[in-house]
Amino acid sequence: MPDLIDGSENVTVHGIFNWILLLAIFSIITAIGNYLGYKHPMTDSLVGMGILSLITLVGVWLERYLPFNVSSILYISIMGIILAFPGMPTSEFVLYYVSKVELLAIVTVFLAYVGIGMGKSWDEFKALGWRAIVITILVIAATYYGAAIVAHIVLVLTGVPAV
Repeated sequence: MPDLIDGSENVTVHGIFNWILLLAIFSIITAIGNYLGYKHPMTDSLVGMGILSLITLVGVWLERYLPFNVSSILYISIMGIILAFPGMPTSEFVLYYVSKVELLAIVTVFLAYVGIGMGKSWDEFKALGWRAIVITILVIAATYYGAAIVAHIVLVLTGVPAV
């Protein structure tokens, strides 16, 4: 079975269709998780996931077609910030619907997808050896602690008392 997303530099109609299919499946499963776990209405969750999916598609397209060597994550983040920035005409709409999508619901579906992907390439993962596991744990821990430190600094600077 060919990969849904081939990672090539060219974005074809087939590639875009595969991204849309993958994001639609991802959105539906996340909306179901949102409804079951957090009691958010399915329609609100689907609209929120649609917004996030559209931003993702545009970010991937920009990464492939703009002449800069920049990751799609940067484009996606900038678009999300601009669309949700107070004073923008899209802000209220985007914030309302995206807030109906719980992060844990997204992460659960994403990790399940990653787990399936890892299962397909388990031999490649084993070939990396124990060093890859140690580095993975260190990267995850450093990311977590780094985010906690930044969050703490921002909370203190905004006047929230430190515990």
